[in-house]
Amino acid sequence: MSQRNGIIILMCIELMLNAANINIVAFSTQFNTVSGHVFVLLSIAVAAAEAAIGFAILLLIFKSHEDIDLTRVNLLRW
Repeated sequence: MSQRNGIIILMCIELMLNAANINIVAFSTQFNTVSGHVFVLLSIAVAAAEAAIGFAILLLIFKSHEDIDLTRVNLLRW
């Protein structure tokens, strides 16, 4: 997460969510419960929505600034 490239930051977030999902599925399998699997499916849906919205925002930033280096973008600052 120390990078300032928007695509790399989104990929890091997705990797962290996938690692958490693997842990949840492993513990759910260990304790023979289905609730962990259901939670992971909902988490995957949220991660897909987050990726779609994140890439849309990065695309708009690229169209306006010709670069996706997030250190130069200050659109959301006051």
